[in-house]
Order: sequence, then C-alpha cells, then structure tokens
Amino acid sequence: MRWIFVLAVLVAIAYAGLQFWMPTTREVPTARVERKEFVQTVRTRGEVKSMNTVPIAAPQTPDLQIVWLAADGKPIKRGDVVVQFDPAAQEERYLEESTEVRQVDSEIVKARAQHSIADELNAMLVMRSGYDLERAKLEASKQEILSEIEGLKNRIVVKVSEGELSKAQTTARATDISQESDIVQLEEKKNKAMRDLERTKGYLGNMVLRAPVDGVVQIRPNPRAQGSSRRSRPPFQEGDSVWAGAEIVDIPDLSTMVVEFRVEEIDRGRTQMGQKVRVRVDAVAGAVFEGTVEWLSPIATLIYRRFPPEKNFPARARIDKMDDRLRPGMSASVEVIVEERPDVLVIPSKASFQIDGRPTVFVRSGSGFRRRAIEVLARNANEIVVSDTLSEGEVIALENPELNSRKQG
Repeated sequence: MRWIFVLAVLVAIAYAGLQFWMPTTREVPTARVERKEFVQTVRTRGEVKSMNTVPIAAPQTPDLQIVWLAADGKPIKRGDVVVQFDPAAQEERYLEESTEVRQVDSEIVKARAQHSIADELNAMLVMRSGYDLERAKLEASKQEILSEIEGLKNRIVVKVSEGELSKAQTTARATDISQESDIVQLEEKKNKAMRDLERTKGYLGNMVLRAPVDGVVQIRPNPRAQGSSRRSRPPFQEGDSVWAGAEIVDIPDLSTMVVEFRVEEIDRGRTQMGQKVRVRVDAVAGAVFEGTVEWLSPIATLIYRRFPPEKNFPARARIDKMDDRLRPGMSASVEVIVEERPDVLVIPSKASFQIDGRPTVFVRSGSGFRRRAIEVLARNANEIVVSDTLSEGEVIALENPELNSRKQG
C-alpha cells in the first residue's frame, strides 16, 4: 500500500510541474474592418426646457391663500383654471365697504336736509331784517313832523337795522359756504368708499387664475416654505398663503422644446452653431431626438467645484420633432455631431498600437498575426477611420499578440 501512496504523490508533483512550465495559450480578441458611416461627436449632459414659458403670478391682492391648485405635470388648455384663492377675506371686505358707501349716502341725505332747514331759517332772518330796515326808514322819513330827538332816534334805528340785515346776509353766505364744504367732504368720502369698493370687487375677480396658453403645469418651489439648505424648498401647495406678485406656476409651451447643455473648454473649438445634435432623454428610453445647435455662448462660465475652477460654454439646441413624452426639466445626453464621413473604413480605437512611432495594427495571417502600418484619417472616442491600407472584412487583433507570445515564452 505504501508504494501506491508514493506513486500517487509523484504523479501529482509531476502534473503540477507540467502545468507550471507549460506555456498557456490565450485566445487573442479580434474585430473586423468595417465600411460604414463614421461620426465624430462632442458628448455632454443637458436638460430639456421650453423656449416659451409663461409664469402664473399671484395678483396684486392682499390676504391670498391657495384653496385649489392644478396637478404638477398636468397638460392644460388655454382658459383652464390653474390656481384658485380663498375669496372669504375679500368678500368680507366687500361687504364692509358696501356698508360704508350706503352710510355715506345716508350722511349726504341727512346733511342736505339740515342744510335746507338752515337755508330757510337764514332766508327768514334776512327777510325779517329787511322788513325792520324798511320800517325804520319809514319812521325816519317822519323827521320833519317829529321832534329833533325822535328823528335822531329813528336814524339810529335805521343804522342798526342796516347792520342786522348785513349780518343776516353774511350769516346766510357763510352758511352756504359751510354747507358746500360739508357736501364736498361727504362726496369725497363717498368717492373714496366707491373706489375701495371697486378695488375689492376687482380683488374678487382675481381669485381664479386661468392658463393664458396651452401647455403643461409646473409648480414652482415656495421660497418662504420651511426647508433646509440641504434640501430644496417644497413646491406651492393648497393651504399656502401667497404674497402679491409671487410666481406660483410655470406653463411651458411644449411645441418649442430645446435642450440646454454645456460644452467643455477643450471641445469649444470644434463646436459651432448649426451643427446637428442627437439627444437621448433619460426618461424616454430608446428614443433619439434630432436637433440643431442654435446658440453657443462666446463667453465661458466658471464652475467652482474645484480649484482651479472649470470652464465651460453654455449652449442650446432646438429639438426638430416634438414628442408628447418630453417634459421640461428632464435630463438628457447630448451628442453634437462635429464631423460625418459616410462609407469609410473603420476599426476600433483599441486595435491601433504605436510601434516605432507609427500607428500599427495586427492583421490575421493564417494561424498568427502580422504587423501592418496604417494611416489614421480621423478618430473619435471609440473608432478610427483608416485609409485603404486595410480592406473591409480583414480580421485585426484588439490586443498586441506579440506581447502575448512573449508572456507565453
């Protein structure tokens, strides 16, 4: 039994040594030379937006509270209700101001009645004073047949009567002026009450906001809502109090969709207005949207994510064909096509190796590979356009087979 155990150990040692010293043969990955369209692109990230976005803002009205709000992301037609406010405060104010107008009307009627009575009293006073003056003049005219003392007395009575008449007339004029002033003040008070009433009536008409255009509802964040610096503010919602002029909802026009993106500084020289773009929206799987670069900033924007800050150039591309699934705010991948070459020979970038300072490929020849220098006409991140030093269909190595054979040796 011992010799069988020794034999098994020797066989195991021999097998291990054989595995260690024998070279391992590894398959070299390959690819074929293809004739197809070559596209050179600048790749970046962007966001779908609308070129024509209409904001819906709270009216210049006090004490606004949202009682109804259209659902975020809901398609909406022109004239549909977007926001509705609680009218209770304005209705109460309208009732108070209506009462104020009626009260001022009553005050004016009362004042006119009192003025009428005062005018009648003043007229009677003036008439009586005039009568007394005429009687005094008549008595004074009897001076020739009366004693000198009586005549003098009658002349004094005439002067007194004239004074009383003048006083009565002056009182009547002063009363008229005072009455006119009272009426003017009451009319101004009424006009103010009417203006307040009309303003409140206008406030009541602002309790419902409607969409001025077709589009989709995008509810804005409420900058006065409770939140933290680490989390964005929550959107407006039913029950929120709103200040005059606050922009509550945006209604983007879905027929004018664009993609806004940024071009890295290294790619700015290759990117131009008018170039075609391909857009892949994250939320619309499998779809590719075509468009055109319509704006490219000539001025770089600094991004302070690190030091030194990054530089890039804002840009915008219009989407040629609209899709009902597109919504503003969606993230997208953008490919700006900077060069297109139809019907050219293309190989993978990793099939090219720098040997003796020249780009070289390894072409399959029998059971091995042989070197062949190539001329690179264009390249992108994944592919290379080569001249006719290669032929369509030839098999080339994706790894250097010479390095592989040296490792085996």
